[in-house]
Amino acid sequence: MMHPAPNRQPEDRAILQTWTKETRILFWMCVLVAVNQFGFGAMVPSLPLYAQSFGVPASAIGMAVAVYGLARFVVALPSGQLADRFGRRPTIALGGLLSAAGNLWCAVATSYPEFMLARFVAGAGAGFVITTGQVVLADISTQETRGRTISLYQGTFIFAVGIGPFPGGLLAERFGLAAPFWFCGIAALCVAAIAWLAVAETRDLKPLQAGATRPSASLSDQMRLLTTLPGFRLVSVLSLVSAIVRTGGLFAIMPLLANEKLGLSVSRIGFAMMMGSVAGLFTSYPAGWLADRYGRKAVIVPATLLTSVSMLIYCFAPNYAVFMAAAILWGMASSAGATAPAAYAADTAPPGMNAAAMSTFRMMADAGYVIGPILLGIIADIGGASAAMIAGSVMLVAIGIVFGLLAPDSYRGSARN
Repeated sequence: MMHPAPNRQPEDRAILQTWTKETRILFWMCVLVAVNQFGFGAMVPSLPLYAQSFGVPASAIGMAVAVYGLARFVVALPSGQLADRFGRRPTIALGGLLSAAGNLWCAVATSYPEFMLARFVAGAGAGFVITTGQVVLADISTQETRGRTISLYQGTFIFAVGIGPFPGGLLAERFGLAAPFWFCGIAALCVAAIAWLAVAETRDLKPLQAGATRPSASLSDQMRLLTTLPGFRLVSVLSLVSAIVRTGGLFAIMPLLANEKLGLSVSRIGFAMMMGSVAGLFTSYPAGWLADRYGRKAVIVPATLLTSVSMLIYCFAPNYAVFMAAAILWGMASSAGATAPAAYAADTAPPGMNAAAMSTFRMMADAGYVIGPILLGIIADIGGASAAMIAGSVMLVAIGIVFGLLAPDSYRGSARN
């Protein structure tokens, strides 16, 4: 006797509803990060000149950049704890409000110490937004789709921050150096509104699906568990080294090297960096697809080594065409190298510990933002700009090889993806 097939319509409907919800959340997170990074990018060109307007030396201008990264480092773990305790949505909204307050304060600051304090507040707000954003991505993705999910977010991130400097420069020229800070503050208010009104809460999304509960362990216990995982330790160190080389090499040393060796103007250097950002935009989704199909290590190791090669090309470029090629290679490799490690970190997170894992991973990168300009700057003072770029390249090769040899596969991928 044949039995009728079980009715799977309720189960299929639940799966479709979950998929639709996660897609909607991803869409609004991409909108949110686009607004946030567009505002940040708009402020970048005027930051050094605005800091200089307070009559401080070049070293103090550099501190205006470093204090922003320091604030992000300080709030990385607390933002994860707040996201677990109160939810992802209110934590991102709080970050938007803090960022808005900090940037608007920058616009009206009357002294350099006040400006530095305002920069710290703005950086703290950005830390809440960026760190918790990665937690949300871990919440809504699965191992099979995580690379592509993060790549869409990362591509939006790169595109927005890449195009922001152009309108920001126009604002500064037309309305004064403080104008981009006003613009960035207004953008941050929009981020808070999008987070609160459009982004659905994801804190309980995976625990409800997997039958798990949020961990009751303290932060120290969660950190202790994470540090026992070899893959998580290695990907966190890789994130640290990548950030050191990116901020110290690309943002601080490379422009000096290009000006000294090739006589390039700021506009030509900026155009090359913009083209690198565009190349990174078009690379991000294919890199995510490769990470889902063939595994994270299959993307992480080549991307890290290619980023190292781009550093050497920057260092020895004989003309602008080769310099441009280095910028494009850097943009493509660093885009792939940002997507797959974040997916790897999320893969290794124990059930219910997405916030702790992603905030720790983010904290390591933010530490690199503080260490990088100082460390490579010291190397440049001792051995020259070329020595600093070569040192950054060697660091990337070393961590790429160590990760390739010692890191376990967090996800091997499948030809069916």
